[in-house]
Amino acid sequence: MFPTEPIPNGNDIPLARRHLPPTALLLAFDVVARLGSVTAAARELALTQSAVSRQVRALEDQIGRALFHRERQSLALTPAGRSYLGEVRRALAILTTATLACRFNPSGGVLTLAVLPTFATRWLAPRLAGFGEAHPGITLHLATRLAPFDFARDPLDLAIHFGAPDWPGAEFVPLMHEQVIPVMAPGLAARMGLDRPLARDEALTRLARAPLIGLSSRAAAWAGWFAGAGLAAPAPALMIDQFATAAEVAIAGLGVALMPTFLIDHELASGALVVPGGLAPVDSADRYWLAFPAHRRDYPPLVAFRDWICAEAAS
Repeated sequence: MFPTEPIPNGNDIPLARRHLPPTALLLAFDVVARLGSVTAAARELALTQSAVSRQVRALEDQIGRALFHRERQSLALTPAGRSYLGEVRRALAILTTATLACRFNPSGGVLTLAVLPTFATRWLAPRLAGFGEAHPGITLHLATRLAPFDFARDPLDLAIHFGAPDWPGAEFVPLMHEQVIPVMAPGLAARMGLDRPLARDEALTRLARAPLIGLSSRAAAWAGWFAGAGLAAPAPALMIDQFATAAEVAIAGLGVALMPTFLIDHELASGALVVPGGLAPVDSADRYWLAFPAHRRDYPPLVAFRDWICAEAAS
């Protein structure tokens, strides 16, 4: 897809189309590269050798680069050809999938969602059966991402985003707030005198002496937590890139992690982690959003998923 370009109205030719080779040329290039022979490619495509050669030459002329080294009767991809081939095959696969979906599943479609890893496993995955039952014609692809990406370059339809609604080129639908709580292994809590309810100030003072586990995507989270009590947060002893890993590190007794309550229910219920000093959860300053490019807002599978996940978040 080419989201940086408007849908043509017949009066202009978008930049993307001016640089888009005909599909026949791309198919010829793909088959020649796979078989390593114009003759073999001609047989598979039911064309003459000269026709296939002209198609490959036309593609090279449009690109302005040689795609093959030609030595006598042999063909070998150039470095540019190898790089281009991977992208061409990916694009052809996307077109094939879209065509099959349109032909055999006209009431459904394919939806690709970028989602935060731990959010996907702890919150989204247990609920997805309900979406599948309500929308059996929609194929949902999940891609885990830790940071915002460019909707104009990545073939993704929408994303679940935590933070402020500041994703360039995206529209936002609010999903839900979260509460966060510090958690640690029972043994570490006992060693630090945090295994029993304490006054908040005393609990925070002791907590500040514990090794803190920070999350790289929320580098200021601990500072915000301690600032609410008028204290300066010590520097984290460890920085982790995912909540799931942070929870495992905390279970191992290596420090105290600041976790969203809905992601840590199982560990608290089992006793693998405890809340130090009986501290209460606090609201995060940011929230979860559903983000998607404006030109996809009316895509039926996206509308179906948006309505479903908003209802799930509200409940």
